[in-house]
Amino acid sequence: MAQIDYYFTTISPWAYLAGTRAEEIAARHAAQITYKPMDIVRVFQQSGGKPLNERPAARQEYRLQELRRTQVKTGLPLTIHPEHFPTNPAPASYAIIAAQATGGGDVGALTHALMRACWADERDIAQDDVIRDCLTSAGFDAGLADSGLLSGAMAYEANTEEALRVGAFGSPFYVVDGTEKFWGQDRLDDLDRFLAGTL
Repeated sequence: MAQIDYYFTTISPWAYLAGTRAEEIAARHAAQITYKPMDIVRVFQQSGGKPLNERPAARQEYRLQELRRTQVKTGLPLTIHPEHFPTNPAPASYAIIAAQATGGGDVGALTHALMRACWADERDIAQDDVIRDCLTSAGFDAGLADSGLLSGAMAYEANTEEALRVGAFGSPFYVVDGTEKFWGQDRLDDLDRFLAGTL
């Protein structure tokens, strides 16, 4: 069984626009996804990337065009300038980490629900009530939002260190079996073909 390590930040519009395609691809090829939310600011700092507000105007303008085009292609609802972006991604990340460790629900659905809350519903995913709603909608106990903060923080840090070690530098970033890397939602077709053995 192929192992997909999925590195991302919960406030990435590109990870949101990936929708549930990674999960569909994994199911098609009997692969397993491990969700690894990470501190994207640290990853940028150590891999040469820049936070959005530090990028040149031309890159910021191009990003907006790409977001619009990608939204049209995916059909996912998207607010280009959501009210609560940027926000602190850590609380939502801790909830994903706790949910994955606990089991009993759908981690992929939880991850997508949190991103959709930010990018489509204009809710602040740093807030407990939003996180609790997303946990419940994905089949988890809403109480996970209040538990495991220390272990979640430790895992978040470990995920970030691991992302840097394996060479992840953006979000979404998929690594198959520790070696084959795919950056961006626009590389999911390549991930699909790689798992099928045709790439």
